[in-house]
Amino acid sequence: MHHITEILPDTIKRALNGLGDHEINQIEEIRIRTSRPLELVNKGKPRFLPYAATPEDSALLLNRLGNYSMYTLEEELKKGYVTIRGGHRVGLAGRVVVENGAVKGIREISSFNIRIAKEKIGISEPYVPHLFQNSWLNTLIIGPPQTGKTTLLRDLARLISSGSGNVSAKKVGIVDERSEIAGCVNGIPQYRLGDRADILDACPKAEGLMMMIRSMSPEVMIADEIGRMEDAEALLEAVHAGVSVIVSAHGSSYADIARRPSLKMLQEHRVFERIVELSRKNGPGSLSRILNGNGEPLGAAKRMLSC
Repeated sequence: MHHITEILPDTIKRALNGLGDHEINQIEEIRIRTSRPLELVNKGKPRFLPYAATPEDSALLLNRLGNYSMYTLEEELKKGYVTIRGGHRVGLAGRVVVENGAVKGIREISSFNIRIAKEKIGISEPYVPHLFQNSWLNTLIIGPPQTGKTTLLRDLARLISSGSGNVSAKKVGIVDERSEIAGCVNGIPQYRLGDRADILDACPKAEGLMMMIRSMSPEVMIADEIGRMEDAEALLEAVHAGVSVIVSAHGSSYADIARRPSLKMLQEHRVFERIVELSRKNGPGSLSRILNGNGEPLGAAKRMLSC
């Protein structure tokens, strides 16, 4: 949490001081809205604190996000979020500035959503028998927001790069467009990703996947939140180049994502050999089911769920 507290105004830090360490560690989101009570989200449930952020709080927080230079925030303001050290993402809302039909940035920012990234070493271990068969299978991880997709991807990257049991370590290429998987600071990952991982930080996925293939000869490539047609075309190229891919996408189920044109194209080409569906049923990262490339549930995964 120290990467988060160092950007918070003192007034907001004091409002959090009444919480115990356990409660602090369970927070998933800190939502700061000008002139409204602070909101904490834990396991999807809100809790409001008796402090309303002032316009001065919001201005100070924005300045700290940009190291007191709005120029450094120019690109982030177009995307609507800023990634800070530790891989935490701060979503922004306010008055949108549009130029020639495209979003140029956000001004008069009045809402901040600090999504707290988690590192959970070992959570990918139970997936190995289902996602590895002589080689790593092309895998799509599906889930709504805050279901642990990035956390699972991060630990898979570490496991694949380090090896596990009889599974030897592989060269892993991570295309980290939102700086969330590796949480890089000055190009150095802040999370444990093993000894054989290479990261393209803040790089668009479609371009990054091709750059990795041309320059770093990865055996497995990992990327978060695919969705554009360009992403799908790059993934198809990667698979045809003999590289395994493990990626995530927003969605509630296999049926949900199969309706999107880009992901539908990948399914038509039978790119994915495994589909992992996550939910929040028993907290973030709950496994709903694992499907094969035809969308059929794996019997072995059912046993995994019952364990």
